[in-house]
Amino acid sequence: MAEETKKPASETTPEVVVSDVPVPEKESNPQPEPVPVPETPEKSAAPAPEETETDKEKAPVTESASFKEESNKVEELPNPEQKALEELKQLVQDALNKHEFTAPPPAKEEKKPEAETAEPVAAAVEEEKKEEPVAAETTTVAETPETAEPVKEETPAPAAVETKEEDKKETPPVVEEKKETPPVVEEKKETPPPAPVAAEPSEPAEKVTEKIAAVEDDGAKTVEEIKETIVEVTAAAAPPALVEEEAKEDGPPPPPEEVSIWGIPLLADERSDVILLKFLRARDFKVKEAFAMLKSIVAWRKEFNIDELLEEDLSGLGLEKVVYNHGVDKEGHPVCYNAFGAFQDNELYQNTFADKEKMNKFLRWRIQFMEKSIRNLDFSPDGICTFVQVIDLKNSPGLYLFKKELRQATNRALQLLQDNYPEFVAKQVFINVPWWYPVYYRMINALFTTRTKSKFVFAGASRSAETLFKYIVPEQVPVQYGGLSREGEQEFTIADPATEDTVKPAAKHTIEFPVTEKTNLVWEARVVGWDVSYGAEFVPSAEGGYTIIIEKSRKVAAADETVITNNYKAAEAGKVVLTFDNQTSKRKKLVYRSKTKPSD
Repeated sequence: MAEETKKPASETTPEVVVSDVPVPEKESNPQPEPVPVPETPEKSAAPAPEETETDKEKAPVTESASFKEESNKVEELPNPEQKALEELKQLVQDALNKHEFTAPPPAKEEKKPEAETAEPVAAAVEEEKKEEPVAAETTTVAETPETAEPVKEETPAPAAVETKEEDKKETPPVVEEKKETPPVVEEKKETPPPAPVAAEPSEPAEKVTEKIAAVEDDGAKTVEEIKETIVEVTAAAAPPALVEEEAKEDGPPPPPEEVSIWGIPLLADERSDVILLKFLRARDFKVKEAFAMLKSIVAWRKEFNIDELLEEDLSGLGLEKVVYNHGVDKEGHPVCYNAFGAFQDNELYQNTFADKEKMNKFLRWRIQFMEKSIRNLDFSPDGICTFVQVIDLKNSPGLYLFKKELRQATNRALQLLQDNYPEFVAKQVFINVPWWYPVYYRMINALFTTRTKSKFVFAGASRSAETLFKYIVPEQVPVQYGGLSREGEQEFTIADPATEDTVKPAAKHTIEFPVTEKTNLVWEARVVGWDVSYGAEFVPSAEGGYTIIIEKSRKVAAADETVITNNYKAAEAGKVVLTFDNQTSKRKKLVYRSKTKPSD
């Protein structure tokens, strides 16, 4: 759903007209907080740099860019979007392998480097050498007579420590320090070589002995250099055994973690692709930003304890008439109605916003409602995974401008919803838009992205029902908004289709239902806003038959806002005629339906 996110408003196609909402020429300077628009799909964004103030003024509030929901089938996506999806999936897979979505585990002990691991071994060797320093030194002198020619140094093995040039210069020849101490070569041979820690005893010991013997043949090396050689050889021998032991303790690497969001496991099947596309579209297919948003939402869901919230009992708050789902639109999207005018009931208002604890409970209820609604969506590529939002602004001026607690709570709910539920809105229809709203909308217009604004539809009070019928069939629209759907057992259900018609100004409009003998005709009809006269009669087909008055013509006031339902059992063939007399200067929207049942 992100095709035209960067287009200026002037290039978009007008979609819905709000002819009865006045559009003032100037906008006010103060900028109040945004009207709580539940589940906006993206974070607010500043207008594009190329959009000037003049361009903003030219874009009237009555226009809305045409928005067409994109496909969720991967094979139908443009190549750049397919590539972005694959990149995001790879990032998610890497994060699952590294357990980046969960809290970091307790820190383990750091593995010491090889040089550090060998230090205890070197220390042990050094302690043993300290016990007989004279013997070691005497051994070197005894085997080097005064007249002996200097022994040529052989190139040491890679494991041996090279003699530093400065040591050669500063250290006096060992021959000059010759003493009369008798040789103790035999004692040296009897001294057992130091055994390295955590290593096979035979192999390191042999290497150490060979190195000592090589050094003993070289009279130019000091005792300290012998010690360094022993340390290095021992250190080289120790790490493989230590690494092997640690590998046995750690065991095989842990399997990738499993993370689910809205009940869908990430990367489990094609439904996960639909989820990831929501994040990509919310961030204009910028992969890294979409991945960061995903990680942030997963972390928030754990912090908010969403799984526990789903099981929490938050019934009895009386909020069922404030936010509720009712029916579907013409494309099958569930429709969510938001009627904040219900908070004019002071008792409900106090029970919801009287203190911080109650406000937090309201927020939890709102998030729980959203989560439960999402669980009813179909996240398959061919399924429906978005809502249509209907925002009823009736009685909103006092509520939003003067009721501080409601404004704060709904704005907090809005922030949570838009931050953590991306791309769940297919269309947002604002109805009963008050006279002041165009000014207000122009002030907050820059807070929304082009993509978000392309989903907005506005309608004033006199056009609200007609606008809803553009997206939702009348039998699915609640009766309070001009439709035929109402609570309780009724003769008709949402499965019975209705017909839309128009009653012209200062004219009569008739509807005819043909009937046969011994049938029972049932019908229901309403004129949006009424304020017309209505009557019904039966006209027989036979010549010379008498017309039967079913309902005498009567004036139905606008305040009634009711659906008229009646039936007629025909004793002979004929037709039932409904008459609507509109004496006003405004055209009226008429919806009706009928069906026949066998007569008893």
